[in-house]
Amino acid sequence: MSEFKFPVINPLLHSELRLKIMVALDSLESADFVYLCKITDSTRGNMSVQIKTLQEAGYLEVTKSGVGKFSRTVCCITHKGMEALHAYEKGIQRMFKEKVPAKEVKEA
Repeated sequence: MSEFKFPVINPLLHSELRLKIMVALDSLESADFVYLCKITDSTRGNMSVQIKTLQEAGYLEVTKSGVGKFSRTVCCITHKGMEALHAYEKGIQRMFKEKVPAKEVKEA
């Protein structure tokens, strides 16, 4: 009998806001910064930090256009980001579907 182990869950995606960003972008072609703040109920500061973290991991592509007050930031999920998100989803599903096997207790 092999030893049971839970699946590895990507800690980068286990943050609530980062997960919401990734799920939103998985279903959209792209989304701008203001829209992501609105649908996630996030502050601009927190959203900025989380987008930067996901971008540095290679999960998002970020495009900025315009200048000053009228600048626009648009985010798109990358192929690497999609793969990471789908692996995360499968890992979470596995955790709920698979049960930790009961060990046989041998009496001494």
